[in-house]
Amino acid sequence: MRERDLTTLEWSKIQERLAGYTAFPWGAEKARALRPSRDPEEVRDRLAETEEARRWLAEEPGFDLGGVRDLRPLLVAARHGAALTPSDLLAVLDTLRAARRIRRALLRRREALPRLARHADRMREFPELEAELERCLDEGGEVKDDASPLLRHLRAEIRRLGQEIQARLQVYLTDPRYAPYLQEPLITLRNGRFVLPVKAEHRGKIPGLVHDTSASGATLFVEPLPVVEMGNRWRALQAQEEKEVARILADLSARVGAQAEDLYATLEALADLDLALAKARYAIALGAERPEIVPWPEEPPERRAASPLWLRQARHPLLDPQRVVPIDVTPGPSTFMLILTGPNTGGKTVALKTVGLLAIMAQSGLHIPAAEGSRLPVFDGIYADIGDEQSIEQNLSTFSAHLLNILGFLERATERSLVLLDELGAGTDPTEGAALARALLEHFHARRSTTLVATHFPELKLWAQTTPGAINASMEFDPETLAPTYRLRIGLPGRSNAFLIARRLGLPEALIARAQQYVAPEALHLETLLAEAERLRREAVRAWEEAEGARREAQALEAEWRARLARVEAERERLLREAREQVEALLAEARQEVERIRRQVRAVHAAEVEAARRRLEALQARLREALRPAAPASELSAGLAFAVGDRVWVRPLQAEGEILSLEEDAADVQVGRWRLRMSLSDLERRQGARPDRPEPSGASGVRVPTLPLDLDLRGMRVEEALPLVEKFLDDAFLAGMPFVRIIHGKGTGALRRAIRERLRSHPHVEALEPTPDDGATVVRLAR
Repeated sequence: MRERDLTTLEWSKIQERLAGYTAFPWGAEKARALRPSRDPEEVRDRLAETEEARRWLAEEPGFDLGGVRDLRPLLVAARHGAALTPSDLLAVLDTLRAARRIRRALLRRREALPRLARHADRMREFPELEAELERCLDEGGEVKDDASPLLRHLRAEIRRLGQEIQARLQVYLTDPRYAPYLQEPLITLRNGRFVLPVKAEHRGKIPGLVHDTSASGATLFVEPLPVVEMGNRWRALQAQEEKEVARILADLSARVGAQAEDLYATLEALADLDLALAKARYAIALGAERPEIVPWPEEPPERRAASPLWLRQARHPLLDPQRVVPIDVTPGPSTFMLILTGPNTGGKTVALKTVGLLAIMAQSGLHIPAAEGSRLPVFDGIYADIGDEQSIEQNLSTFSAHLLNILGFLERATERSLVLLDELGAGTDPTEGAALARALLEHFHARRSTTLVATHFPELKLWAQTTPGAINASMEFDPETLAPTYRLRIGLPGRSNAFLIARRLGLPEALIARAQQYVAPEALHLETLLAEAERLRREAVRAWEEAEGARREAQALEAEWRARLARVEAERERLLREAREQVEALLAEARQEVERIRRQVRAVHAAEVEAARRRLEALQARLREALRPAAPASELSAGLAFAVGDRVWVRPLQAEGEILSLEEDAADVQVGRWRLRMSLSDLERRQGARPDRPEPSGASGVRVPTLPLDLDLRGMRVEEALPLVEKFLDDAFLAGMPFVRIIHGKGTGALRRAIRERLRSHPHVEALEPTPDDGATVVRLAR
């Protein structure tokens, strides 16, 4: 792109506005150096990067490059061995922190923002340098005491000695002998020394060194002799401190210089990211849209019949968006030249600049102020001849200056170039100017260059009307108000409107008629045809607007009824869905409850039966062992004959049962809810009701121990108590006891809750009831 054309189209103003959205100077420099690209892939990539930046700012409006500084001069100085100041090093530290924050934020979103993440790939983190700078510098840019052991020692000594000096001087302030000689009772600093303000007339009353005098001469600032030596040591310590600080700063600067190259690359990546974010912010401020970049047709240039350029609701980016009138530059499918006519100040030049500037913006990666769906090709050159090119220095007329400019791109323009010509052929004889203008148009037409021309020559209107690939256009003029509307109309040439304006302004009709006699009949006929075409166009526009209004009204009604129907249908679907969901939820809940109960019953029944069986077997074994000496009773019982259905007394269990089946020496006995295999020697035949619990015969010498009513578990843990409860309930149930009491105490309540939870699910328990003080639980056993 020629700098002259960029200047003509005011590209520098766009660059300045873009620079205003950058965060630091290098980003602003890149904005001012931005140039359009001629590579379609690069243009698409630039536009996509701006789109990513807009999306990022929409999702994180507060994101910025805060803390980034332009370190380029500092890096050059550090690389050449110069010592940086604390404020310079603090700027380096701020930039390192910001770069780390920004890099990590981009890398976290690499998948969503791949183009912006490329800048993060170019950045580096400097943890050692950042840590060292943080260790040595505070947030105010001062070197910390802990920057080195020597500096810590020197500053501690400086503070101690300074306090000692002030303590010595404080004696002068409080001693009544010296008070009359002092101008004020205070200690101050002069030339880096602690001094007292002494009245000039009492100069010798306080012996010491005079370090300064007040402007009036009435006060002398005296360092008393007793503290002079201390002051010298204090100043010497300060000199050592300054030397150590300088050494630390030089060391930090050398560290920066050693990594200057990587720091420079990181800073440049930040500047490129700054430019991308500035493009996004500028696009948001403009209300711009991302244009579609379309390829050029593949057919040979001589057969090309159209340009891919298609802009809808395009606005000049430098004009007030609230006042500028958008234009539609939408040539037909067989058009690549637009001949624009119309009155002066009607907006022709603005229209040309709008098209040229939007093309430059798009090829520079900027979104354009146009409606969504606007399309642009990538031009290999944008050539503009716009404005007054008169040059006094070169003794050129307006016509000569325009012609020299056009000569500069006459042979450079190709079938992929954009040519913008304002007032082509103006500034010379109209007949010759029109002929020359037509010759130039035919040249660009032969090259198939996308061309927009603003002119007043009626000959060019006729040429456009009869030339394939060219089309007339005009800036609309309101005959009622005699003012331009700035709207672009494609398809009809503009009228001069001179006679109409003269008539509206009150020029006598006779003069107008006489003037019309001097106009060629063909021109008058053309004006008449254009006026008729304009009238028909307005009527068509009115009819279209009425039809469009009716269509929109019908669409609105249709949309309203469709919306109502959709709401009714949505409500019906919602109710049905909620009903189905409720039914399904209830069914699922019921299924879950049934399955839970089933599992619980199976688990409890199986576990309890197995546990009871094992306990009964254990009890059976214990009782069999205990009753083994009672042989006579066994022998007596063994001599009796048993039959199925007999009621028997089961001695090991001390319970009554019924024989279900018999074998030689054993029987299946139903005892309560359990069916047990028992030896016949353990059975005693009963004919009547269950007798009172018999005492074992004296011959056996064995007594079945009686169970206590209470089980005291106080002081025990849950895991110790539960097995005892199980055994106690088994023994009590087998002993036929109607109820027992389990003493668990109050305490924290953990033992009480665990025991009662077990009792509620125990097969031997029929009911349970807490005692009034809740320290025990009375258990009624099942029969």
